[in-house]
Amino acid sequence: MTWDDLIQSELEKPYFKDLVSFVKQEDMNHVVLPPKDKRLSCFKLTPYEHVKVVIIGQDPYHNLNQAHGLAFSVENNDFPPSLKNIYKELVFDLNVTYPKTGNLTHWAKQGVLLLNTCLTVRIHEPLSHQKKGWEIFTLEVVKKVNEKKDPVVFILWGNHAKSFMKYIDQTKHKVITSAHPSPLSASRGFFGSKPFSKTNQFLEEQGIKPIDWHLK
Repeated sequence: MTWDDLIQSELEKPYFKDLVSFVKQEDMNHVVLPPKDKRLSCFKLTPYEHVKVVIIGQDPYHNLNQAHGLAFSVENNDFPPSLKNIYKELVFDLNVTYPKTGNLTHWAKQGVLLLNTCLTVRIHEPLSHQKKGWEIFTLEVVKKVNEKKDPVVFILWGNHAKSFMKYIDQTKHKVITSAHPSPLSASRGFFGSKPFSKTNQFLEEQGIKPIDWHLK
């Protein structure tokens, strides 16, 4: 199984055909983020067979030069509030130095699937591409990861991400949940949740190489 296999099978379905035509129309009439060549970055950087960890976000950042196809990650070093809080927890959890980059490609290349539920957004209009079909597709992605023989860690931050729990076989996979890292909720259970060390502890227990979370 590869991501291409999944995409090809979804392309045959009416909802995906509708989604493709919707995004094409949006591209013609608006600025849509991330740029076309980066919309599937999470799949290109983290092949199916390499997935060890899944972190679920909602929709891409909606300002220019931020979203590049990885949940919570930015191309520039203008860290959004949620990413700042993720980094605060990273420093607290693993006693590493505070990252200088907002780009999480280093995680993705090690098997961390940084999956947004929606893969596109209209510039400056958060959630503008909700309920257009992306959610159906990304649920299929989660279901496919759940089918993997090797154990995977699912990191679910906030109620939106936690809604995926019912699709995950917790007798095989590890689910780590907490409040969302956004400033509105981080103090209600995200800070101190230690998702990074818990993930590595589980991977090591399964004989799987842990993630080097440190971003230089």
